[in-house]
Amino acid sequence: MALTNRYKTAPGAGTIAALILVLVFGSPWYADWAQDNTDPDTAGGWWLRLLAWPHWRFDSDDSLRSIVIGDLKAILVVVLTLLFLYLLPGSQLARARGTVSQFFAGWAAYIFAGGFAALLTTLFLANPSLLGAFRTAGEGATYGLFIGWIVGLATLGGRRGTR
Repeated sequence: MALTNRYKTAPGAGTIAALILVLVFGSPWYADWAQDNTDPDTAGGWWLRLLAWPHWRFDSDDSLRSIVIGDLKAILVVVLTLLFLYLLPGSQLARARGTVSQFFAGWAAYIFAGGFAALLTTLFLANPSLLGAFRTAGEGATYGLFIGWIVGLATLGGRRGTR
């Protein structure tokens, strides 16, 4: 255990957590289960459905464009999480590992990643609009706000990405 914590970086751990969240909860199997078995009018059902927001599909009856946009959104959430974890100063400036600033930096990185991933993928829609971009960015930021604490917890105790 001590050996793994010695080499754990906050950006690496946060990115792995983001990748697991997107792979597991963005999968077609989980998304279909959440759609069929949860009530969106309850807090628990809403949250379980929100977990599936950056979904990906490899076989669908949807158009190729909507499949690519969904997959791109899921990929961008992970990539942008890594980028923001490197850019946000909380985990980099923390003197002691495991501080609250690392937690909030990881959480904030996921909020920004969700918002920007949604905003960028809106550009690839057939008829993108500014209002549509704002709405989807809000959905992505909402996802990051309510799910990002998991990424924040994953970044705790990690050292800065570079020495």
